[in-house]
Amino acid sequence: MEATSRQPPASAAALRSATRFVLLLGVVSLFADMTHESARSINGPFLAALGRSSVTIGWVAGTGELLGYGLRSIAGYFADKTQRYWLITFMGYTLNMACVPLLALAGYWPLAVGLMVAERVGRAIRTPARDAMLAHGTQLIGRGWGFGISQALDQLGATLGPLLVAAVLYYHPRDYPLAYGLLAGPAVLTLLALAVAHRQYPHPEQLEAPEAAPAAGVGDGGYPRRFWAYLLAASLVAAAYVDFPLIALHFAQRHVLASATIPVYYAVAMGSDALASLGLGRLFDRRGPVAVTVGVLAGVLFAPLVFWGGPAAALGGMVLWGIGLAAQESVLKAEVARLLPPARRAQAFGLFDTGFGVAWFAGSVALGYLYHYSLAGLVAFSVGRQVLGVALFAWLGRRPAAGTA
Repeated sequence: MEATSRQPPASAAALRSATRFVLLLGVVSLFADMTHESARSINGPFLAALGRSSVTIGWVAGTGELLGYGLRSIAGYFADKTQRYWLITFMGYTLNMACVPLLALAGYWPLAVGLMVAERVGRAIRTPARDAMLAHGTQLIGRGWGFGISQALDQLGATLGPLLVAAVLYYHPRDYPLAYGLLAGPAVLTLLALAVAHRQYPHPEQLEAPEAAPAAGVGDGGYPRRFWAYLLAASLVAAAYVDFPLIALHFAQRHVLASATIPVYYAVAMGSDALASLGLGRLFDRRGPVAVTVGVLAGVLFAPLVFWGGPAAALGGMVLWGIGLAAQESVLKAEVARLLPPARRAQAFGLFDTGFGVAWFAGSVALGYLYHYSLAGLVAFSVGRQVLGVALFAWLGRRPAAGTA
């Protein structure tokens, strides 16, 4: 199979510049994930401490992801329409980062829920514009490798942040306001790093050389059939993926882990995500969409390990959970970037994420109810839909990479 990411001839200076830009945006993601993923690692137990049930937590997680993904189609449309990619990125990151430390002041659950959902909205606003800019830098160094580096740094932050939160809760059990308040530090660093990236690369589109004609169906305002097929496969997996707040609730309520250990397990998942992103990125540049199949397949068995096993099995399940996330967040984005021309990428990223988020929301609600009534049903739901998604990804991986695929 031909690789999906061909690198055009480029000077050493151009390669260094593109790499530096990808790394700068990666540093932004590192600090951002230190902030919001740390919060995500304790949001479930925090809501439980405020008197909420697994059903409520499932709805909150699902609604947050629905808005966090669903609004991206609108954000992507305006980013491409206005060409104000940096402005929209700054707006989203500011809202995204402000909401997390404010959770330290949320003494009752409606306010906490509002801030959690608003944080996801900020993420929705900034992601399509940021990914569209990132795609400019990935062309010369390899789509898979570029998005892999970005995701690896992203998840490095998502590893370090929960470890910080775990240390806080170890010495100050159940002091969630203190844990949220300390996250103001990486939140500020996120915005500073973003300002540096903007100052050095105000026009990132200049990093990308002209490529061959886009896939069939793109030039007339449509999307290639392969795009829709990938969206369907990704949606099957999204509906099956248990969000971490529900996993954390399970660890706490069933006494699988001590409260201070739960963020450590989340950090392990994020670490596996970071390492897998680099490996899958290299595989994508060499073997194409097969990298997506490999990554998604690795995550199929996380649910039985997490929900039926003890601490050791749950740890293995979280590693697989992280690898599956890596495939969704790195090589899938590389494939979308390859399929669409630069002027349409923010819309494409936003539309793809919207479909993904709707499926995630529906799945989160269903999984919240299933957890309440039947662990066996939850595991069957998760594994079954992931198997369908893997089958479709595998079929796409064997198809030609042309736009008519």
